Amino acid sequence: MAVLEQLGFMLVFLAVGAAASGVSLLDERRTETLTAFAFYVALPSLVFASTFDRPLGELVSPALLAGFWTVLAITLAVGWLVHRKRTSDARRSVAIVQSYHGNMGFLGLPLVAATLGGEAAAIASVVLGLGALTHAPVTMLTLVRINDSDASLSAELRSLLRNPVLVSLAAGVAASVGGVAVPSVAIAGLDAVSTLALPLALVCVGAKLDAELSLSTLRPTTGVVLLKVVWMPVLAWVVFSALGLGSTALSAAVVMLGVPTAVSTYVYTSELGGDESFASMNVVVTTVASLVTLSTLVWLLG
Repeated sequence: MAVLEQLGFMLVFLAVGAAASGVSLLDERRTETLTAFAFYVALPSLVFASTFDRPLGELVSPALLAGFWTVLAITLAVGWLVHRKRTSDARRSVAIVQSYHGNMGFLGLPLVAATLGGEAAAIASVVLGLGALTHAPVTMLTLVRINDSDASLSAELRSLLRNPVLVSLAAGVAASVGGVAVPSVAIAGLDAVSTLALPLALVCVGAKLDAELSLSTLRPTTGVVLLKVVWMPVLAWVVFSALGLGSTALSAAVVMLGVPTAVSTYVYTSELGGDESFASMNVVVTTVASLVTLSTLVWLLG
């Protein structure tokens, strides 16, 4: 029942976003404003509130680090193999990137916090930080290499230092290690704001969805969908189980790696070369497919 409720919750907010966009209540400017609030306020609040009072040893472990990078490396390699026969470099580069680069910030962490609890959310915050540090450089290098883009990699990489997720994660870990006492009023405020992360994220994603899907447009996305929302969480479960990761950390990590393709991959595609329409379609289809797969993961692991 809880899984069905969560699925219904996700569908409702996606539908609200899509409907609001359809009647121009959420135009491009308003959607960007909501997205900015979610990314720069709600999500960092959730990351800090989940980590500031957790011992560092509970947040980071060799098994978590090794498992994350192992899953990413294997999926990247499989993506290169599966998508090697794409008809164009522009489409092949996008397919490879979107097979591993997930929406862990907007959907993953808020979903873990809402369904698996505070301890799992703290682990998920670390996974999100690892993703922010790893996904962006790998994605940029992949797009540039395949598409021969002349974009400035150094400028893109420097922007990572201003990433609000990494800043809030560093602040939370520093507060934990330093034993900093955060006022209860501040924590109450952060908790209140952080509860908005998942609803806002779903509304924003819903506002950007393109409902005009057909079999001809869906067929090219199949490989990306299967790798991102089926292969990757299954591989994560196998790898983390083999490494002996605890049950709470394993559940959090598997859900985080089972999220749909990140909306940011469309932005990278626009800036660094690639098939933009194909990138947009993959974001839509993996998001819709993940409603079922993520609900199943939460049911199995929760």
